[in-house]
Amino acid sequence: MFYLFVLFFISILYFLLIISLIYGFNRIPFFKIKKNRAIYFFTIIVPFRNEAENIPLLAKSLLKMAYPKTYFEVLWVNDSSTDNSIPLLTEFIVKNANWKLIDNQRKSNSPKKDAIQTAIEQSNYDYILTTDADCKVPSKWLQSFSNFMEVNKEVKMIAAPVSYAINNNFLHQFQLLDFLSLIGTTIGSFGINKPFMCNGANLCYSKQAFYKVNGFEGNNNIASGDDVFLLEKFKKHFPKQVGYLKSIDSLVVTKPENTLKNLINQRIRWASKTSSTKSVFGKFIGIVVFLQNFISLWSLIYGLWVAKYTFLAVLILLSKLCVDYILLKKMYQFTHQKLGLAYYILGGFLYPFFVVFVVVKSVFTKVTWKGRTFYK
Repeated sequence: MFYLFVLFFISILYFLLIISLIYGFNRIPFFKIKKNRAIYFFTIIVPFRNEAENIPLLAKSLLKMAYPKTYFEVLWVNDSSTDNSIPLLTEFIVKNANWKLIDNQRKSNSPKKDAIQTAIEQSNYDYILTTDADCKVPSKWLQSFSNFMEVNKEVKMIAAPVSYAINNNFLHQFQLLDFLSLIGTTIGSFGINKPFMCNGANLCYSKQAFYKVNGFEGNNNIASGDDVFLLEKFKKHFPKQVGYLKSIDSLVVTKPENTLKNLINQRIRWASKTSSTKSVFGKFIGIVVFLQNFISLWSLIYGLWVAKYTFLAVLILLSKLCVDYILLKKMYQFTHQKLGLAYYILGGFLYPFFVVFVVVKSVFTKVTWKGRTFYK
């Protein structure tokens, strides 16, 4: 009886959480560009390490932006690349006076935070916009931020959406499901005034405000988290001045991992930040999501051994699939992508195995990233 009580309690908690995030998602209005003019100046920061394969795509998308070149600069921060990244990037930089290549100044256990800090110290403009070298930005990227800031004049930090450009295979489709659930959760949390997560591949903030919150100081020992921990600081110091730009014109697209091993390593790196976050709501969501996936997995396995619990196991999993589908459907529509039902059902059944494995492994293993190993 206690077993059933625990199952239903966690399930109800999870359903209420997802419903609140759906409500929050709906509360954030879709933002449309209304004025085709440039007002704000931006410094775009791109940290990179061995990204020769990806640099041309990002560089070409930056060149196609519909924003005056005199209103922004691009700072490429080299983090000890050993491939052809530098010669390749140099070809672009010599043709663009507002682009600059600088070397990362390592000071901590977090190369990416160091890279961003290095670039900020050399930046000319107050508004910092970060992205990753394996991304592609939309043509109206800067225009969407400028318009949003014109409407929300007091905003100090702006989070914006990221999605995957995928091939039609299960591994990519599975990652898209997982990733869009994270972005949907992010938007939903902003909508209920409890933001706890954002993505550094599409994040804008005031340089003055960055210095006021002492930048990355206090979490430099953690390899990742250049976005999440900074959001926590901005939320603490400027609780009413953190916003979300829910616009297709601001949507940055990145690449999924091409192997299961790389996917697991990436998610372990992401999960390793959870224990260090100061957000009570963020930890609450992490615990509830893990427990829901754990009981889904446990019920499924237990139901195979004890026939009378088989129906209950299927019911719990199907209920989870139904409530998750509502939020995911909204994200797929927002990002103009198609949610394949077959992929969703198969991915939904496998997802509890994936989540439990990644969370458990993140507790007992070291973090690997860009050919480096980081100890927690």
